[in-house]
Amino acid sequence: MYEDILVPTDGSESMDAVVEHAADIAGRRDATVHVLYVVDDRSFLTLQDGMKSNVEDELRAEGETATTSVTDRLERDGLAVRADIRKGNPADEVLAYADEADIDLVVMGTHGADYERNMLGSVSQKVVTMSDAPVLTVNIAEQD
Repeated sequence: MYEDILVPTDGSESMDAVVEHAADIAGRRDATVHVLYVVDDRSFLTLQDGMKSNVEDELRAEGETATTSVTDRLERDGLAVRADIRKGNPADEVLAYADEADIDLVVMGTHGADYERNMLGSVSQKVVTMSDAPVLTVNIAEQD
């Protein structure tokens, strides 16, 4: 039933609970876990070109760190993992990736880092509402 599980990450420490849920399900189902980080291009649209490049590079580096951390954790559990970094609107990119990779289950947190709390909440809400795949949300508000 669940062969491919998507875990969108924002790189926050509170993602541990989300990763644990995904790892548990993937381990029981021998599923591949897809780890996705989205560089939110809305965060630098108004910047000048030179600054846009710097900010995007920094956000991509954060994405590399975030996906590597989750990937390493899952691989230590003996799970098959794929990681990707995309740029765009986070909810739209999560939905597009889920569709393109034939994801069977999305596991995501309901809140991100402090300054992203409202934005990631809206990302989760949009994914829950629009995803063709089931979405398991993990309330991580208390862990921030």
